[in-house]
Order: sequence, then structure tokens, then C-alpha cells
Amino acid sequence: MPSLYLGIDGGQSSTTALIADETGRVLGCGTGGPCNHVTGAEARAKFLRAVGDCIAQACQEAQLDAATVHFAAVCCGFSGGAEDKDAFVRELIRSGRYKVTHDAEIALTGATAGAPGIIVIAGTGSMAFGRNAEGKTARAGGWGYVFGDEGGAFDLVRRGLRAALRWEEGWGPATVLHALLLESAGAETANALLHRFYVTPRSEIARLAPLVTEAAEAGDAIAGAVINYAASALVGYVEGVYRHLFPSGGQVPVAYIGGVFRSMPALVAFRDKLQASINCEAVPPRLSPAAGAVLDALRLDGNAANLSGANLKAD
Repeated sequence: MPSLYLGIDGGQSSTTALIADETGRVLGCGTGGPCNHVTGAEARAKFLRAVGDCIAQACQEAQLDAATVHFAAVCCGFSGGAEDKDAFVRELIRSGRYKVTHDAEIALTGATAGAPGIIVIAGTGSMAFGRNAEGKTARAGGWGYVFGDEGGAFDLVRRGLRAALRWEEGWGPATVLHALLLESAGAETANALLHRFYVTPRSEIARLAPLVTEAAEAGDAIAGAVINYAASALVGYVEGVYRHLFPSGGQVPVAYIGGVFRSMPALVAFRDKLQASINCEAVPPRLSPAAGAVLDALRLDGNAANLSGANLKAD
């Protein structure tokens, strides 16, 4: 039997598992539900089910017996950190070596195919993470919706709703965000929508972020300012990581990932501000976070074969 390697990307919305051989060739892929929380019996069961289901699917595709398969190495990257998930991973997965880390690390490995660089993540929340040639790492942001997450999708909607509230109360300029948000949510007033949002999952609120792009593309100055602020905040995260890891300067790849970057105004503003700030180019990720986890699993086992990721495809 060839040596087998498992990479898992566990996030707030879904979980992905990839099984590869020692050359990095993907043998099977599986998907499952979210697995970012393990506190409490119900959350623990949900975590084990999500991870177990995606591994079982990947094993089935790879024609492996999920009940008996043993991996040479496994790398898991989880949203929300790794400290409370390591024991559960070892309980669920049989492997010679384990690496349990946060999702930003595997996202960076996938984005640069293991090379030094920086990744900025702008999904529901936001953060930046980097690694230099010496293996030193640094991060910025990722503080959560109360203290940070500037430039993330939730923050975009929050700032859009604030603008709608200001206009509705008569102390802010007019913005089409008022009508767009109310119509999309079926609310009569921005104040009513505000109270509804207090009991709505943040991921659901974040799905309204494309409305900010729609308003900006229609020429709404307030929406445009919200997007420009988001781009500046994300560049600020990158600047912090860059100063820690690359003090002598020079160009490094800055990969971007997350739903916010599907907004062309946000992506263009981010690229322009990044170039003006540290003279680095914003690039799309070369590989998916799950593929990055496989590369880290290969590296963990001392397997230098195909660490460029040539056999791995981005999702």
C-alpha cells in the first residue's frame, strides 16, 4: 500500500477532506457540514459527524475502508483555532503524524503552494496571515465581530445598515442601501431590521454583503465609501504581517480568499491600495485550503515529493 495523506479544511459553513498519495495525487474528496465549535455535547457530536462524514466520502471515492484506513500523516485546519479540537481529531483519525492548526495556515499553504507569502481572508470575518522563508509566521486581525473583522462580509452589511439607519433618522445622507436592505430582508424600517439582526446568525447577515456592491456599482457614494473602508482595513492587516515578516522589504505574493473578493469594486480597491502601500501584487490562490492541508501533511511526514502541489487542484 502506498503512503496516504489526509488534509482537512474545517470552516464555519462546511468541511472538506482530501486524501492523496505520496506524490500528492488526490485519490478522494469528501464534504461535510460546519465544524468550528466543539463546546458542549451537541457541538462535539456535530464536529465528529461533520469530519467523519467528509472522511468517509473521501475514502469511498478513493476505494478505501474508512473503518480501517491508516494515514502516514494528517493535517487539519479549523476555523476558530485548534486548541480544543486536537483530542477529537486523534480520536477520529488513525495516523502516524498529526498537525492540527487554524484555517489560515492551510489557506496560506494552498494559496502559495507552500512558498513564503501572505494571505488575507475576507469571508464572514477577516484576518491576514503570513510566513517567511525562515518559517516564521505572523497574523493580524481575526478578532471576531465585536472587536474586529473589518472588511469582512458581516462588517460590510453592518456598516451598510448603519448608513441606512442614519438616513432613516434624518442625520445622514441618502443611500440606496436603505431600500436594498429592507427589500431583501422584507423589513418595513431599518430600525426593525436592526432588531431582527440581533437574533440572526452572522453568516446569514453576511450573505447580504453583495447588496453593498450592487449599490456601489449603481453609483451610491455611501456604499462606495463602505467598500473603500473595507479595502483599506484589509490592506492594513497585510501591512502589519508584512512588517513583522519581511522587514527588509521586497515583493511577496499576497493571496486573497473569501466571498468579499467576489465583489469587483472591493477587489480592485484592495489591489490598488495594496500596490500603493507595500508595492506587492494581490494574486488569487494557487490551490484550495484543503489542498494546502495535504501539502502540510506531506511536509509533516518529511515527504518532499511534489510539494509544489502540481497534482493538486484548487476547489
